[in-house]
Parts: sequence; C-alpha cells; structure tokens
Amino acid sequence: MLMSFYVYILKSQLDGTFYKGSSTDPKKRLLQHNDGQSRYTRTKIPWSLVYVEEVASKKEMLIRERKLKRGNKDYFEKLILSSKNIYRQFL
Repeated sequence: MLMSFYVYILKSQLDGTFYKGSSTDPKKRLLQHNDGQSRYTRTKIPWSLVYVEEVASKKEMLIRERKLKRGNKDYFEKLILSSKNIYRQFL
C-alpha cells in the first residue's frame, strides 16, 4: 500500500494564529491538536484545517514543512486560496 504525505495549515478559532505541520493523515492530526495532544497548540484550541497539500515523498514533506514554517500570514492566505489546497477532501 502506498503512503500519502501531506503538509497542512491549521488556524486557531480562538485568535487566528496559524500552525503549520506535516502528516500522513491530516484529519487524524487535526483531531489530536483539538484534543490537546500537542503542547504547542493546546492553548489555542479549537483549530480548523484550512490548507492541505499532498507531496510526493516523506523527504519532500519535511522540506515543504520547513518552507511553510518560514512563511508569513500573507503567504498562508494566498496558499489557502490556491488550487494546491485540497483541504476539502479531509472535512
């Protein structure tokens, strides 16, 4: 079975903060964030999944995640509106 790799962006419904991450299962990861299982995100619950992008490999996923973490709010908002965004598949 082939594994899929994704980068994702969450947005805090509490204060609008963005969180960037990577996972093989973005929907499950969102549930973990909203369940308080991540130290960094537990203080800004609830989170919404606003961006998901599929990448070809684990290596590419980690490289793409590092690039996302260097982005700013304007960059994230453009990505969210882009055709790369497949987050609706995970709702």
